[in-house]
Amino acid sequence: MAQYAKIIAEKLEERYGRGWYCVGKSEHYDNTPTSLEYFGGKKMVGYRGTEGQFIVLDAYCPHMGADMALGFVEGNSLRCNFHAWRWGEDGVCDDIPYAKNIPEKACIKSWPTLERNGLVYIYYDPEENPPVEGEEPIVLEELLDGSWSDWSMDLIPIKTSARELVDNIADKAHFGPIHGSEAHDFENEYYKHIAIQRMKGVSPRLSETEVLTTVATYWGPGVMVTRMSGSMGGVPVDSMLLVSNTPTTTESFDLRFAVAVKKIPGMSEAETDAMVAGYVELTRAAFFEDVELWHTKTRVDNPLLCDGDGPVNMLRKWYNQFFVDRADVPTTWDKPKIYQVTSVNPIPPQKKAMQDEADALRAAEELLAKAKAKQG
Repeated sequence: MAQYAKIIAEKLEERYGRGWYCVGKSEHYDNTPTSLEYFGGKKMVGYRGTEGQFIVLDAYCPHMGADMALGFVEGNSLRCNFHAWRWGEDGVCDDIPYAKNIPEKACIKSWPTLERNGLVYIYYDPEENPPVEGEEPIVLEELLDGSWSDWSMDLIPIKTSARELVDNIADKAHFGPIHGSEAHDFENEYYKHIAIQRMKGVSPRLSETEVLTTVATYWGPGVMVTRMSGSMGGVPVDSMLLVSNTPTTTESFDLRFAVAVKKIPGMSEAETDAMVAGYVELTRAAFFEDVELWHTKTRVDNPLLCDGDGPVNMLRKWYNQFFVDRADVPTTWDKPKIYQVTSVNPIPPQKKAMQDEADALRAAEELLAKAKAKQG
């Protein structure tokens, strides 16, 4: 009797990874309370204080349960709309208009926040520990001098475990069938809270026949930035992709996908805007093919792998460190571990036939050709 491969997908523990999570672009928040709900139904409210600082508090008022996303910002504090109790940015109640004394236990959770690279983050730890110093997403120096476009961001609810997204850092073999890109040189590095994918290949969509070089880096379980370098129409094109997962439940997450493109010298502002918009659409088209797959596939805890696949199991071991108590994090990743895959994954003929995006490519090529002419 034949032995069949059996898929195992154990019920996931109700636990979320320790680390920083993106909750949008900086411009998405002002002094109007904004409702957030993540990590298995934890309701939060985000707003900006007097000095413009990003503040996130637990949303439900412990007095009588009102949702303070419907309340009012006063300085750095948040006033509940139900009975007007006011909560400071540290979570401590600082005013009850009709009381002589504030109860000693009048305190709610104030979430650690971070703002950099035009993005805002919150920190989650199931043990309620403060953030680990040095594990925050790095400053992207390239974005500071005005030579890059702003982030173009999409927010997409995904109904699957966030691990399905993180697997991509090790999944070399999917680039041909899903993205129509030949992955040649491929390397993973795992070190402490960082996972890196270095790859060179050919992507007809994003670099025509030229080599496309990408370096994708995770800082913790929820935030990845990919730097891409290639060319179109003979003009170098550099871009950055933000891929962020913020879990809503163990089997769903909010995907924030954003693209920034380096401006090309000599282009007018209108030409630059059109070039960026065209390249962003090409990048979205490539990435959203992953999204379609996630909505239809099943989770597999015991993947049946071959010698041409990337180090998926090593990636998952690295990822699991964020789902245990800090005291139990293994020392495995205290030294860098590098894995290389030498096989070439070709683009299947069926995928080549599906890639009929000539109009979008021509539009991007025309803009890049104008830039090349001006540079000359």
